[in-house]
Amino acid sequence: MKLRWSHAVLLVRDMEEMIGFYTKVLGFEVTDRGPFPAPDANGAEIVFMSQVDTDHHQIAFVDKKRDGNPPNSVDHFAFRVDSLDDVKLMDKQLAEDGRVENRLPLTHGNAWSIYFKDPEGNGIEVFCDTPWHVQQPQGTIWDRDKSNAEIADETRRGFESEARFGPIEDFYAKRASELKDR
Repeated sequence: MKLRWSHAVLLVRDMEEMIGFYTKVLGFEVTDRGPFPAPDANGAEIVFMSQVDTDHHQIAFVDKKRDGNPPNSVDHFAFRVDSLDDVKLMDKQLAEDGRVENRLPLTHGNAWSIYFKDPEGNGIEVFCDTPWHVQQPQGTIWDRDKSNAEIADETRRGFESEARFGPIEDFYAKRASELKDR
């Protein structure tokens, strides 16, 4: 059995603030919403959101977070985009929106990411893949003002001395072979 990440459900305090942020800044659409169907819902609502036509929802919010709830144990949710241009565009949209105070552009050698927190403090990573595989964990800051070619060159130079540095296609081919042999 192969498990692929499908969606996340977050307890939220301010439903409309969260919907506004996820639709206006992150580009999600509300696909459904209604009463949360749980015995202890106490009038809570659930809102489903997605950016793709293949998933009813990638994320959902339930407005039942209260001060007495335990803290959220999720570090961050990651969303893959197609290109470094898309990562840079997300960084720009976050800056223009103004609700996110800190944005961290980080490369792990195998991805270029922008890390930030949504209005309720949930960690988010928006990333695209680089052409390389690099053993994890690691990370360095990348300069969002540089050209894509400069960022790629600095990333390659910064990680190419790592023992398992190589083309991502080689890593995926090896991985597919290992999974096939199981």
